[in-house]
Amino acid sequence: MQTQLSFANLSGIETELLVVAAVDTQTAKGTEAKPLPALFTAEAAVNAAAAQVLASGEYKAGANETVLLHAPAGLAAKRLLLIGLGKQAKVTVNSVREAAGTAVRFAKPRGIRELTFALPDAEALPGAAAARAAVEGAFAGDFDPDTYRSERKDQSIQSFLLAIEANADKVAVEGAFAEGVIVGESQNFVRTLVNEPSNKMTPTILGQRAAQMAREVGLSCEVCSTEKIRELKMGAFLSVAQGSAEPPALIVLKYEPEGVNDGPVLGLVGKGITFDSGGISLKPSAHMEEMKTDMAGGAVMIGAMRAIALLKPKVRAIAVICATENMPSGAAQKPGDVQRAMSGKTIEVINTDAEGRLILADGLTYARQLGATHLIDAATLTGACVVALGYAYAGGFANDDAIWAKFEGALEKSGEKFWRLPLGDEYAEMIKSEIGDIKNTGGRWGGAITAAEFLHVFAEETPWIHLDIAGVAWAEESRPYRAKGASGAAMRSVLEWVRSY
Repeated sequence: MQTQLSFANLSGIETELLVVAAVDTQTAKGTEAKPLPALFTAEAAVNAAAAQVLASGEYKAGANETVLLHAPAGLAAKRLLLIGLGKQAKVTVNSVREAAGTAVRFAKPRGIRELTFALPDAEALPGAAAARAAVEGAFAGDFDPDTYRSERKDQSIQSFLLAIEANADKVAVEGAFAEGVIVGESQNFVRTLVNEPSNKMTPTILGQRAAQMAREVGLSCEVCSTEKIRELKMGAFLSVAQGSAEPPALIVLKYEPEGVNDGPVLGLVGKGITFDSGGISLKPSAHMEEMKTDMAGGAVMIGAMRAIALLKPKVRAIAVICATENMPSGAAQKPGDVQRAMSGKTIEVINTDAEGRLILADGLTYARQLGATHLIDAATLTGACVVALGYAYAGGFANDDAIWAKFEGALEKSGEKFWRLPLGDEYAEMIKSEIGDIKNTGGRWGGAITAAEFLHVFAEETPWIHLDIAGVAWAEESRPYRAKGASGAAMRSVLEWVRSY
């Protein structure tokens, strides 16, 4: 998708589809005089073209609600699309992100291949932030998961023009626009990786895709397999990999900006289970096909490193992705086995389907060994987190308030939703083992927290954040602004957390 900026008047832009945001201006329920929806543009010609439909009362400007006008009078555009942002008092930058995605997804099935999106003109929406969000939303909306359909029709948008009022801060907007392209493309890269079926995304192939990306953007990359993993004494990682015929992959990406020789080194650790059968503790067959997505945390870190390399923040970053399948076989580990992790800690394996924390244990240890002073991990780790928070929020944990404050600041820019859950000695007690140091499950209750406490053992005192993205990595339903399937969730937040340093 080609992206461009324009500071021209909306009425004179020749385009297949001009998209303008509208808001519901009603402030209270039950009032006799209901204000009409209003457009987020001051241009008289655009407001005149939409006046009749706005006055009809048929269009409410609800969030992502659309109405299409053909041959709008007074405009050079062939069509005018109004997209609602919802209640005016609740409009945010994320509303713009969703509206841009909605515009793209509205155009695609109608054969419209180029569109112009008018950036909302409002004091509540900083121009630069809204511009970046709009571009991100457009890329998100353009993604479709139908990669392997024999009669696949390419409905991609060819041109996305972002139109901005002439008195905007052009330098700030142009910089934000360029950032939005990088972030949008990187998030779709994550989605592409997660969307692949497991026979097309083995640990080896994931390593190859990471290495190819690294070459394209100038990252250093090392991908190694069983022999090196064994040499590093990653016993927890190997214990998961031993049941599969596919060899594991240890993927290490490094970003070392020129002139930055001190300060923090940020360690990004991702769970890369390219297919999770549960191992000997076999999962039910229903929905097992979705377990191709169990490498989403690893994909998030690979995508974040792509964006980091292109945006060039002045801070060093290392990504460690432990990739393997978790399969049942005669060679697979069994419930009751005891494994020795890279850190030297021994782990009693109660349930082989609690495998993500095993590979992350060695990933966190290795990131620290490589020099990471601050850690963040992402994983589709527990169903318990989905039970707690549903599909709207992902879970977040931290052993340090300062590092979590940085992450909360990142969320303000990313627009993603994470809810901090507790850690504590009461939960740490639940994973103590009688035969080894710890066990890999703490029982039925508080499962997301005991899983985080397990990882806490390997983060030790290093400032650390754990993101449990099990409920948000895969969208169960389509939305007006994005397709069903891989979401790329957490990538933007991890990126902004890195940039905050």
